Amino acid sequence: MTHQKIDADETRDLLIQAVRVHVPFDGWSEQALLAGAEECGIDVEVARRAFPGGAASLIEYHSASGDRQMEATLNAEELDGMGIRRRIASAVRLRLSQEADHPEAARAALTFLAQPLRTRLSLVCLYRTVDTIWFAIGDKSTDFNFYSKRALLAGVYGATFLYWLDDESEDHKESWAFLDRRLEDVMRLGRLRAKFQNFLPSPAIIANFARRSRSIRPLA
Repeated sequence: MTHQKIDADETRDLLIQAVRVHVPFDGWSEQALLAGAEECGIDVEVARRAFPGGAASLIEYHSASGDRQMEATLNAEELDGMGIRRRIASAVRLRLSQEADHPEAARAALTFLAQPLRTRLSLVCLYRTVDTIWFAIGDKSTDFNFYSKRALLAGVYGATFLYWLDDESEDHKESWAFLDRRLEDVMRLGRLRAKFQNFLPSPAIIANFARRSRSIRPLA
């Protein structure tokens, strides 16, 4: 899957910060957009042009701006001393913690994206987040692992996000424990796959067997 990069925009950044305060009362709606525009002193038509797709535009930009903030905030020097699992955990924790001041806005966005007609937008936002996380922690893969890593992290991130929304533990400690367990499950799966591959014949043997099989004539 590919996605279009959404660049930062000062006007939209100001609007999103103001709008999400109104989301618990008005949802991701034009009403919330106009209330935010009034607070920011931004002309109504300018606000509408900034988010021509209404709620979908607001939510997508809110998600993308969170990804940018996470990437900019991660401390590259600290990551250098971490293994891959700890790097991912740090990035996911940071990304979710950014929503802590406005959890109802995050919940409302999730409800909106859960609608069948919003499946594509939901996948775009999720993919953009996990893609940003992998790049932010220094992943340089370009082969098939590029996609498998993002698919696995999408499952971990999505499950942790849902758990985090209903987590009432202090500093979301239970969410981070849940995240660690999910990452351990993924790492264990990777280790099992590597061990299983040791018992498989080499690609050359498989190719030779395939050639021989094709040369065998079926019984009449």
